[in-house]
Amino acid sequence: MATGQLCVILVVLCSTLAENVKQKPKAATKPVRLFTEEELRRYDGTQEGQPIYMAIKGVVFDVTKGKEFYGKGAPYNALVGKDSTRAVAKMSLQPADLTSDTTGLTKEQLESLDSVFEGTYKTKYPIVGYTAARILKDDGSPNEDFKPEEQPHFQIKDEF
Repeated sequence: MATGQLCVILVVLCSTLAENVKQKPKAATKPVRLFTEEELRRYDGTQEGQPIYMAIKGVVFDVTKGKEFYGKGAPYNALVGKDSTRAVAKMSLQPADLTSDTTGLTKEQLESLDSVFEGTYKTKYPIVGYTAARILKDDGSPNEDFKPEEQPHFQIKDEF
């Protein structure tokens, strides 16, 4: 085989491989998972070296990079290790507000919740999963209203 033919074959092979690399979708760095309340409590910032997780609207965020705010003894530590949707909506750290229950919140509180959820948490912290309550009903059956494709950062090929 002549050197020229070998070079042509090599160029074609390299360009084909390069195209294959470009076309591959990027895999998720960490799979998204489903958290029970008990599992979420394990990530409350009390264990050194363990990630710190916080849920809002049933979406679990890794807030570890905000350790100075959410870590053990930090000002917002009460919010982590649970779904703190109500507390975020009310800008409250009261124990009664550290829940996912949004019953009775005002229109302004719900708007504030959406603003903080979209503008702060979704833009600043990675999503690591969802709470079981977001996907399942109280009796453990699937929530028909849950639409994976409408979830933040959800891509069927990468997650679940």
